[in-house]
Amino acid sequence: MRLDSREIRDLLVAWLALGLAFAFFFERVRPNTIVPFLLSPAFVSAMVVSLLTVGVGFLLHELAHKVVAIHFDQWARFQADYGMLLVAIAGGLAGIVFAAPGAVYHRGRLTDRQHGLIALAGPVTNLALAALFVPVSLFAPLLGSRGVTINLLLAAFNLLPIGALDGATVRDWNTAVYVLAFVPSLLLAIWAIFGL
Repeated sequence: MRLDSREIRDLLVAWLALGLAFAFFFERVRPNTIVPFLLSPAFVSAMVVSLLTVGVGFLLHELAHKVVAIHFDQWARFQADYGMLLVAIAGGLAGIVFAAPGAVYHRGRLTDRQHGLIALAGPVTNLALAALFVPVSLFAPLLGSRGVTINLLLAAFNLLPIGALDGATVRDWNTAVYVLAFVPSLLLAIWAIFGL
């Protein structure tokens, strides 16, 4: 899998922007407290946790789409949406979690099944990451629990059958596969929010 310099830049910028947005959100930073927060030791630890949970969940989600698309002989690349990254940072400051950092664009001839599998790859990656974060919570509780929660939420959100989200593509390909992916993801996300 090859990444050109622009794609690497877009992935890094999106990773850092999401890390900052979620650091602001989790630490309840508001516009009037940005400077003290950025100058505090709490900033470094909050960024590290956000980059390793939200950031890694996002990066591997997008790269999973790319890997499967390339497997099906597609041209594929990630492109950041810089406007939406600014919205994510502003949302973090406003206490709202919303992020649409960009997407993997691909082209070439695809069957419905191939298109569905490309879409499914991202949420399945988030479910796998959530499982990997479970043992992390034994020795790093904040990192582990946040990694589990964020990745379960990413999987469930991306499987919603609306707009350009992965769920709509998977559902259009195969309703049974969609239900088998979405229902457990949704239940796990609800558990992560209310029971973790």
